[in-house]
Amino acid sequence: MSLPRFIQIHTLHTYPAALLNRDDAGLAKRLPLGNAVRTRISSQCLKRHWRVTEDQFSLANLDVPMAVRSRSTLELISKRIQENGISAALAQAAVEALRDAGLLDKGGKDKKGEDALKTGQAVLLGKPEIDYLVRRCTELAQSSADEKSLKAAIVGALKNEKKNIEAIKHGSGLESALFGRMVTSDILASREASVSVAHAFTVHQAQVESDYFTVVDDLMQEAGDLGSAGIFDTELASGLYYGYVVVDVPQLLENLEGIDAKDCFYEGTPSERRELAGRVVQHLLHLIATVSPGAKRGSTAPFDWAKFMLVEAGDWQPRSLAGAFHDALPLEDKTSSDTIRQRAVARMSQELSAMDEAYGAPLARRFLALDAVDVPGAERANLAKLGEWANEIVRQGAC
Repeated sequence: MSLPRFIQIHTLHTYPAALLNRDDAGLAKRLPLGNAVRTRISSQCLKRHWRVTEDQFSLANLDVPMAVRSRSTLELISKRIQENGISAALAQAAVEALRDAGLLDKGGKDKKGEDALKTGQAVLLGKPEIDYLVRRCTELAQSSADEKSLKAAIVGALKNEKKNIEAIKHGSGLESALFGRMVTSDILASREASVSVAHAFTVHQAQVESDYFTVVDDLMQEAGDLGSAGIFDTELASGLYYGYVVVDVPQLLENLEGIDAKDCFYEGTPSERRELAGRVVQHLLHLIATVSPGAKRGSTAPFDWAKFMLVEAGDWQPRSLAGAFHDALPLEDKTSSDTIRQRAVARMSQELSAMDEAYGAPLARRFLALDAVDVPGAERANLAKLGEWANEIVRQGAC
């Protein structure tokens, strides 16, 4: 038995004729790797879709406050202060004081009008943090004579607010507990990410084409004109993508429960303190397996469930299996009747066997697969059982 310090998740997803993630030129993002250029999906894109998905395994269904990522958070706080009966002038002064005190990015300090309350970058604030700031600013506004005195009161109060804000349970939101938050403010707390996400990439060379299409003008057509309302082109890509995610369980416990990482599996820490972390991992597995990213959803329907998912747990440092695809898989293999999916799993299994032989890492493994494949030292399970297993080993602190 070993500690489930790290949970590693490897996946294979198939997406045909889709534009999953675009670069600044509107083309499918690419990645040079080994002997071929691949198409890829950025980790930012993947995390965004996992964060906002709404289904029975969504993050919002974990009864943990979520967060708001926006450049307009100050505007939101101002509106909520006004809803508490404070005048627009005092609400404006309050949020300007928050901005000028360095609580949020000062990107709008020298701007005027609505832009003055927009931060330079999108800032992630937990909903409990926003609630707290709205309440404190409202209280101070109710006892301030004018805008100038309110600003002074808020600046003075913020010097003593850091401990109060840090003490709010799940104050920075579930998203920051999972994916981290870096802030330069002296008031808000940074969060180390407990979930690391790699860019997904095709296990074979990039397969892309330019899709030329026209938009038919119904009224022109009724008039007998065969012309179109517009001519366009876009790039589409197809591929089998390898994805890799690592959950640092002690860091997750520290972020969620305030338990020091070194004590998360301590025998004196009751399993109930790990229950939420177990459910978070369970939900995350379902999201990774079933939630698809993708631009142009209406015209490409880029929805897929994982064709293969390998979950590993143990107390060794994590390691990706991307090296299995450093040499791109050939799209056709005349020496084998196996599909490219089966050949991809075989490559990963070979990499696992070589790693096991070289390092002897004692990892517990379970896998999901649509094909008749085997994985070294791993038991086959469906997605529900995979999630239950991951939940249980986190809660019990052993795998």
